[in-house]
Amino acid sequence: MTDLAGICVPVCTPFSNGGAQLDEAALLGHLDAMLAAGVHIIALCGGTGEFPFLSEAEKRRVIELGCGHIDGRAKVVAQTSAIRTEDGIEASKHAEGAGADCLLVLPPYFEGPDADGVLWHYERVAASVSCEVMAYNIPQYSDFDVTPELFARIRKASGNVTCIKDSTGDMLRLEQLVATGARVFNGADYLNLYGLVAGCAGCFSGSGNAMPAQLVKLYDLVMAGKLEAAAALWGRLRPAAVFFSTHAFNPAIKAATEMAGRPLGECRLPVQPLAPAERAALAEIMAAI
Repeated sequence: MTDLAGICVPVCTPFSNGGAQLDEAALLGHLDAMLAAGVHIIALCGGTGEFPFLSEAEKRRVIELGCGHIDGRAKVVAQTSAIRTEDGIEASKHAEGAGADCLLVLPPYFEGPDADGVLWHYERVAASVSCEVMAYNIPQYSDFDVTPELFARIRKASGNVTCIKDSTGDMLRLEQLVATGARVFNGADYLNLYGLVAGCAGCFSGSGNAMPAQLVKLYDLVMAGKLEAAAALWGRLRPAAVFFSTHAFNPAIKAATEMAGRPLGECRLPVQPLAPAERAALAEIMAAI
């Protein structure tokens, strides 16, 4: 097991030709920027990577390309969620074989199972691989809440389900999960500082696409106990985190990353780009950072 910790950036998936195909060169360049910034963990095919809009072949290509390029220079998390357990097992085996250190797995979504069924799903996916598995809790999209009590059951039943990404945006929930002794990753960008101070192992932060070095610095300051300096840095980063969390997230992240000098194309349709007024407001925030 890898004891994952630090800043995890779920990287955007770049597209070319109006979203018709993957832009592999842009992806590799973007990964290099994450590595140069000292990002501890890179997540492939996460929500910020637009996985619902990728074909199965594209997801496998991104994971293979990303794992091969990163080549041990950072830890790699690959998102392998599926509604059918059989599909989740197949995707998980592929990602582990490609070199992923950890798998990010949602409970089955869209009229999915009850808690016992979710436990069954995690047990079987985890048993199919040897690497770590990170439970992914984002009930606003999956329509299922992996509560601290259920997560404790999942951890007990599956020895390699070692950590959880919690994207509820609920600070109390983060506190409750941390109290279980599990490794918890905050998945709501506007809680990055607070989650680290509360004892989260790290942040799973889409905003890292646009500001990776700043988030690594934030993590380092908190780990060093330099909370006054961390709060001052967060004061500069917070407006962007709030913007991302109150606008269409993926288009905002891609726009901010372009403003940081790394154009990754627009989101794949039907997801629309930011409106001109929104983009102008974001440009002011990014200029201040």
